Amino acid sequence: MLSTSYMIGVDIGTTSTKAVLFKENGSIVTQANVGYPLHQPSPSVAEQDPEQILNAVIHTIATVMQTSGIQPAELLFLSFSSAMHSVIAVDAEGKPLTACITWADNRSSASAARLKNELGGHELYLRTGTPIHPMSPITKLMWLGEEQPDLFRQTYKFISIKEYVFARLFGEYIIDHSIASSTGMFNLEKLAWDDEALRIAGITAEHLSKPVPTTQVVQGLLPGFAEQLGLLASTPFVVGASDGVLSNLGVGAIQPGVVAATIGTSGAIRTVVDRPLTDPKGRIFCYALTEKHWVIGGPVNNGGMLFRWVRDEFAASEVETAKRLGIDPYEVLTRIAEQVPPGSNGLLFHPYLTGERAPLWNPDARGSFFGLSMTHRKEHMIRSVLEGVIFNMYTVLLAMEERIGRPGKILATGGFARSSLWRQMMADIFDQEVIIPESIESSCLGAVVLGLYATGRASSLDIVFEMIGSTHRHQPIEAHAKVYKQLLPIFISVFRSLESQYEAIAAFQREQAGE
Repeated sequence: MLSTSYMIGVDIGTTSTKAVLFKENGSIVTQANVGYPLHQPSPSVAEQDPEQILNAVIHTIATVMQTSGIQPAELLFLSFSSAMHSVIAVDAEGKPLTACITWADNRSSASAARLKNELGGHELYLRTGTPIHPMSPITKLMWLGEEQPDLFRQTYKFISIKEYVFARLFGEYIIDHSIASSTGMFNLEKLAWDDEALRIAGITAEHLSKPVPTTQVVQGLLPGFAEQLGLLASTPFVVGASDGVLSNLGVGAIQPGVVAATIGTSGAIRTVVDRPLTDPKGRIFCYALTEKHWVIGGPVNNGGMLFRWVRDEFAASEVETAKRLGIDPYEVLTRIAEQVPPGSNGLLFHPYLTGERAPLWNPDARGSFFGLSMTHRKEHMIRSVLEGVIFNMYTVLLAMEERIGRPGKILATGGFARSSLWRQMMADIFDQEVIIPESIESSCLGAVVLGLYATGRASSLDIVFEMIGSTHRHQPIEAHAKVYKQLLPIFISVFRSLESQYEAIAAFQREQAGE
């Protein structure tokens, strides 16, 4: 394979946009990252500025082109990954009428409950593959229609952040099948907007973008953008897919029985099947990668953001120590957590600080420490937070196993993979070998693999196996796994018993916040 041609994978994430320049053999040349805030003025609101994200996309692409020194003609294509479930209302000129309402926004909780309990939500889930939850754009549209009817009527299109970027760069509204399949309004069998879903949302197909395959190639940048980006106007842009399904592709988890576990800001566990597959109990999603590759699994709200929460709220002295030593604060916290035995001496943490998607699908869920006693110290709390994230991920895997059986291989990726302690915890709690692929930028790599397939430079997605390696392998430690097996039933029993209390405390918090 040629290694003198280049590709850019762009991942439009929740907290930042990354652009990674790859050689055609999969090696990374350079990368750029631009962060942006998630505006959360109250517990239910989670919005972003779409223009800020567009500028981040432009800046990261321009930066990798500038720092690499390659010529625009050497670039084969750009291919895009994006976070799911966002909604932006735009007018006929493409100007935003709302902020970008992200997956983490819970203001449509009442609409989601009504859809689930009164409007045939489960049957809709079985057709669309998106569990009923406030993350889902269909519930966001229901909420907007009820709460802001004048704005709703003025809206020309309801689009996601990736659609916004493509509309600005190319002047057309298109949505890939992967992002479409995460809206709760896309019929998986027909690969078209679902009529009943549109009726429930109060819109027509004209209010949404045109669905296209994830392999769709777009060319012809609007005037001015080519120069800003450092590209030719004719450079091919592959529409790409969502970050979750491309992460599976990027770690090589595209064969039966291979599961990808990702923990970044949030997290997910996913596997690939060859046809749309949903769950009679409504616990797992089903999103498109290609017409022959469908990704099923469960997302969790609370991943690496909780380690950041620990750093910011509990570890001021440790952060100062890290600064003096010139090391990463997370490394200091990890060393502290390593002093505590597995199971944190019976301290369990339920990581539902931002509600939860899988396995609870409950936006009212709240976090808690359980088993706290006078013998527990800060280091126990730090370790139990890390363990709680993995316990929760494992409960999602248990639901998946009812549909696919026990996985033959687990591939782990995301920011958590930088921590050897956290990686070993996953192997111990899952009681299975965990393999860490070489590239932690799995969504960007998945995007360029899809781009190679889309542009005809690869005959199948299996080319990914030539582009990844494994960096770490963790076998479960038997004594640790035994401890975690004792604690898991308690962890599950606690969150199951707190459903009504979650509802009550969330209502109190909303009242206090004036929502």
